[in-house]
Amino acid sequence: MQLTSHDRYGYSAIAHRPDYSWPEGKRLAVYVALNLEHFSFGEGFGASLAPSGPQPDVLNYAWRDYGNRVGVWRMLDLFNDLGLPVAALVNSTLYDYCPEVMQAFRDRQDEIVAHGRSNSERQSYFPDEEEESLIRETTDILAQHESQKPAGWLGPWIDQSHFTPDLLQEAGYTYMLDWCCDDQPVWFKTRQGRILSVPYPQEINDIPAIAVRRTDAPVFADMIIDQYDEMKAQSAKQPLVFGIALHAYIMGQPFRLKHLRRALEYIAKDAAAHPEQVWLTHPGTISQYIHGLPEGIVPA
Repeated sequence: MQLTSHDRYGYSAIAHRPDYSWPEGKRLAVYVALNLEHFSFGEGFGASLAPSGPQPDVLNYAWRDYGNRVGVWRMLDLFNDLGLPVAALVNSTLYDYCPEVMQAFRDRQDEIVAHGRSNSERQSYFPDEEEESLIRETTDILAQHESQKPAGWLGPWIDQSHFTPDLLQEAGYTYMLDWCCDDQPVWFKTRQGRILSVPYPQEINDIPAIAVRRTDAPVFADMIIDQYDEMKAQSAKQPLVFGIALHAYIMGQPFRLKHLRRALEYIAKDAAAHPEQVWLTHPGTISQYIHGLPEGIVPA
């Protein structure tokens, strides 16, 4: 039986790949990704705190908006206290809605990753021309405000059409975060070349863990710590990427922020004690490093 394939990458066992290290011989690359999302009122998609009723769904809309009004600022305080670099995964409509938020990340010199226009829409629903227009509009807005084009893309709702990698590569993107298929970066074939897939977590991610599976905040913090400890040990054999995916309207809630602080303090302290092993970085910097490696090192 021949199963349908995406034909973007071939099978590669992590145990049988060439070895390499991150800069200065480090073995575990760690990044924090904070999703900053904007939603349309009374229409479209959106995560739910409680079962949705008829539109306008005031409860769930207001819960999401808490992230941009309150949660993100509390999380910024935490990141600043710990001196942690952060990748901001940004809906482009936020530049009009809350430019102060974007300025705060710009002041920190954090990486800005394109995250579509709004999380009220899914790009796989669009015909090719409309998806291409969505990518172009998002890219142009981020480039206008950040004075450079974004290098990385995460689709709203981790959503792709059959042609998204092609469209991203043709729009000038060098990496994407949508695929959670590996603990190392992987090259994806496109119709005009290739694009890098940088690992992005769907387990150490507060939407699946907390919003879907209703994991308690202390347990989610323990998951972050356990993942870090185990991947640090595994990285003695292969260089690995450990991402932590957060949303301001979820982890910015005070009772959850308390436990996130415990987990991130643990990582920051351990990374400082083991600088020869742990690299606190951005996904774009990981991508840049991979682009500089010899051919054949990274699976394709």
